[in-house]
Amino acid sequence: MEDGRCGRIGAVVNDEPAWRQSRQRQDQPPPKSRPYLIVAAVTALALAAGTAALWSEPGGGQSRPVAQGQAASDKSNAAAASPTPRAGPVERVVSSSPVNAGRYIVMMAGCNDCHTPGYMESGSKVPEELWLTGVPVGWRGPWGTTYASNLRLFVKDFDEDTFVQVVRARNTRPPMPWSSLHAMSDADLRAVYRYIRSLPIRGQRTPEYVPPGQEPATPYLVLEPVFPRGAAGG
Repeated sequence: MEDGRCGRIGAVVNDEPAWRQSRQRQDQPPPKSRPYLIVAAVTALALAAGTAALWSEPGGGQSRPVAQGQAASDKSNAAAASPTPRAGPVERVVSSSPVNAGRYIVMMAGCNDCHTPGYMESGSKVPEELWLTGVPVGWRGPWGTTYASNLRLFVKDFDEDTFVQVVRARNTRPPMPWSSLHAMSDADLRAVYRYIRSLPIRGQRTPEYVPPGQEPATPYLVLEPVFPRGAAGG
């Protein structure tokens, strides 16, 4: 059914002039298609997730913004600042020759302190021609009295292999630090042997060991604690 003015009853009536209706249709943007809406939604979610990731920190710590480039730089810096793995023990002293290596070991191990006469008293100012010739002054303690032997004479009694075996097996009385020699590598012990054998034979054999309770016939140093009067043990 139609009326005489605007057409079918129930239809939407638009009283706007035709020119205005045309202008409105031109100004309105075209409706967005469904694919466009899906892409826009996915992009928005990705941006939101990226923002949350940049602001979050593991472990629940205080959050702070971190740029993506800075994150990569931080990883590089952390790798550079990580502690260097500890180096393993050095197996032997490296030198131009075994003799030079042995000389270095003898000096660093303090062999001259006991086996070279006057070495400690002079502040190590003893010529090398006197090194390791033995000291006839004894070291007295609860173990008895021992003497620092003439190593030039001691070493000449062994070949190189036997010397290494003897040093490995021997563990006699103080103050000789046998544990230090036991800790040396075979290469270092062989270097010590070759250095001592490179020195000319010189000096005399030192006195024999004196058991506890017997008085030595030579000067000696007492290696026992002496307590002041009134102190514990005095």
